[in-house]
Amino acid sequence: MADYKFDRNAFRIQTFGEADASNKFSKDTPYAERLRQAYYLISQAYGFSMSNQPRLDKSFFSIRKMNN
Repeated sequence: MADYKFDRNAFRIQTFGEADASNKFSKDTPYAERLRQAYYLISQAYGFSMSNQPRLDKSFFSIRKMNN
């Protein structure tokens, strides 16, 4: 696994007003669009495409009922 370094050039110090103005998720953005954009970022971070999604490995977890 490669070591990643924090890119300090990607971010800059902002005032609260500047940060609020540059917020991509404003109050008028619907939740469906926010979820779509978040899912796209997750797919880019973990390296899978939106059309070829990874399958959930159901054999990894086990469920049991608690007796009361």
